[in-house]
Amino acid sequence: MAKNLVIVESPAKAKTINKFIGKDYVVKASVGHVRDLPKSELGVDEVTFEPTYQVLEGKEKVVAELRAAAKGADTIYIASDPDREGEAIGWHVLNLLDTKGKKVRRILFHEITKNAVRKAIENPTDIDMNKVNAQQARRVLDRLVGYKISPLLWDKVRRGLSAGRVQSVAMKMIVDRENAIKAFKPEEYWTFAAKLAANNPPPFVAKLSKVEGKKADVDNEQQARSIESALKSGQFVVQAIARKEKKQSAAPPFITSTLQRVAYNRFKYPVKRTMQIAQKLYEGKELGSFGLVGLITYMRTDSVRISAEALDEVRQYISTKYGADILPEKPNYYRVKKAAQAQEAHEAIRPTSLDHEPDKIKDFLSREEYNLYKMIWDRFVACQMMPALFDVTDVDINNGPHTLRASGEVLKFPGFLAVFQDSGVEDDDEEKPENDKALPAMSEGEVVKLLDLDTKQNFTQPPPRYTEATLVKALEDNGIGRPSTYGQILTTIQARDYTYKHDDKFHPTQLGMVVTNLLTTSFADIIDEKYTARLEEELDEIEAGKVDWIDAMREFNEKFVRDLERAGKEMVEVKRTGVETDEKCENCGAPMAIKFGRFGEFLACTNYPDCKTTKEVAKGDAAEAEAEGEQIICDKCGKPMQLKRSRFGQFFACTGYPDCKNTKDPRLMKANIPTEPQPPCENCGKEMVLKSGRYGPFYSCSGYPECKTIRKLNGGKSTPPKPTGVKCPTCSEGELVERRSRRGVFYSCSRYPKCDFSLNNRPVARQCPKCHAPYLLEKSTKKEGHIEYCNNPECDYRGPVSDGHKDAANA
Repeated sequence: MAKNLVIVESPAKAKTINKFIGKDYVVKASVGHVRDLPKSELGVDEVTFEPTYQVLEGKEKVVAELRAAAKGADTIYIASDPDREGEAIGWHVLNLLDTKGKKVRRILFHEITKNAVRKAIENPTDIDMNKVNAQQARRVLDRLVGYKISPLLWDKVRRGLSAGRVQSVAMKMIVDRENAIKAFKPEEYWTFAAKLAANNPPPFVAKLSKVEGKKADVDNEQQARSIESALKSGQFVVQAIARKEKKQSAAPPFITSTLQRVAYNRFKYPVKRTMQIAQKLYEGKELGSFGLVGLITYMRTDSVRISAEALDEVRQYISTKYGADILPEKPNYYRVKKAAQAQEAHEAIRPTSLDHEPDKIKDFLSREEYNLYKMIWDRFVACQMMPALFDVTDVDINNGPHTLRASGEVLKFPGFLAVFQDSGVEDDDEEKPENDKALPAMSEGEVVKLLDLDTKQNFTQPPPRYTEATLVKALEDNGIGRPSTYGQILTTIQARDYTYKHDDKFHPTQLGMVVTNLLTTSFADIIDEKYTARLEEELDEIEAGKVDWIDAMREFNEKFVRDLERAGKEMVEVKRTGVETDEKCENCGAPMAIKFGRFGEFLACTNYPDCKTTKEVAKGDAAEAEAEGEQIICDKCGKPMQLKRSRFGQFFACTGYPDCKNTKDPRLMKANIPTEPQPPCENCGKEMVLKSGRYGPFYSCSGYPECKTIRKLNGGKSTPPKPTGVKCPTCSEGELVERRSRRGVFYSCSRYPKCDFSLNNRPVARQCPKCHAPYLLEKSTKKEGHIEYCNNPECDYRGPVSDGHKDAANA
């Protein structure tokens, strides 16, 4: 039996490490947390703040296996993740094992590679109790807030609600933004864009910037028309030409928050999904003959530091692939934020090796994994390249007292933009870089000709609602929580029905607004961005050994207990009365109130129980449809339609039900899809009706579920997956099948989503003649024609497809 036991968090991580660690070691996984505070009680002494831990339900077998493995080991290595949570998991595991007479060491590595693990074993350390105590402090804080405030909400609003130290602050930010939008009053302003022609082509656009030497501020039509008339009748003369060089530097390599934001803006991956994909890349992917390979460094990090070895490797890679002229003389170093200084020993998120280029291993990754891996790769390579250089020209053109400015920008040297085009744009409300915009050659004093003048009335816009990307940025900028927790926070506030996403933006529900207002009134200090940020700083200080965690808990609890006592007496109860609205009951004329039931919020007549009228509260597309102000009429019988709800969402149903069963989907109403008559179902002859699914609108047989015929909007039928006869190389249980998506044809395991292996090129059940791999891939290129090649990265077999095989493929 191996004398060295290595304990990691996940089975995937254990599997990867087992491949190269050697026979003297056995690797076991704790499968995440093994102990936590009890579910049915507070689990924290309210005087000493000593937590009471118990083994998590369902983890008894895992703990028994770890204990059995530890019995036969001389040395136990704790190799959980290199952060506070990982340190605490390792500490909890050790507290469940009999370590008497055994060596217990902590090993830290930020990438799962043979070299990194070997170095960690050669340089072991001990469990860092400062990190453990920082994590204990976070857990106790969250338990005190959640366990004490949530029952208040159950009593005052509705059972099943929850409050959280960080989630409630995130929700407050969403509600504050909604209130700002409602309170916003648009202001009128006018802009002027003149299309001009100089002596040399091309024509260009100059915008009014100054009037009589002051910033142009035109806020009414009378003034706008006066300026328009003066510009049209006056002469445009070039007053000044300024030329300069602009430098745009590459953004630093990814940290957790920037990875989340760019992945959302580029691919619309939710924050939680991004972290799941990154976890798979970190823990290891099967790369054919290379075996299991950890592809990226640890993905929960606030540090932009890059190791000396990685810097040497990437600089050599850039020099070889892109040329020495794009490589700076010295490596680019990036400043570590103050909040990240506690993690300065960590590295940024980067590829573990530049041997595994994204396109070379593409066939071993799912589409999402490839997208994220390539994005991490490109950003890392770009961060060590020269800046991009632009020639910028600003031309001021006078027309009487009016000054217009034209700006041109031409890329002079691409630098890092050769690899990563949108390196500096991480948020969907930031200004995106424009394409080259060259101005014609001009000279001062030159008269230019007016071709067209665009005078436009505009109105200022309210602040935009948060997307996942902009909310993550706002949380990070305010120092609230940690990026590794953002995915769970965004999931929780939606699961609790406090907010929902419409057009990818967060909208608070009435329940979310009520709960947030109640908490803000009663716990103004705790539900506050600055206070929550200060708590995060205090956790950093505990980790640094500067603050005792019990003292920090005591200081927090003194104020919290007073607020809790006052809230119990003063918090307004809305459980029975609801929130009264301006809407009147259509049956008795009494005011309608928003109430909160087990299935969500709804409108109910305040004259209950004499009047039992209820209505749905419209959200998203349904709210937009109702906001148009017109009664929605059934297009089959002419009766009014009423908003209803099913497990699939809100819909409008005819009030003539059951005589008329017509319904309308608000999503289809918004899309304004023409509902032209459809031929009857080709299988049963019944009517085809327009419906909406997760992939968009489609026609479905009205005989469902007896008849499951569906039809695409263009009249085509959906095609079932087509088998290829090739066994899945990952799970060895499913078969690779041909599927179609909006992006075209691809091949994936028939056991999806249990197995997510996929290929972009067609697999064929022919053995590789060189390495005897069980299948080959086929593709067509302009240069080589129809070829077959081996998917094994260590095999270079590549050749034309024989005519017989072509015929079989076409068949």
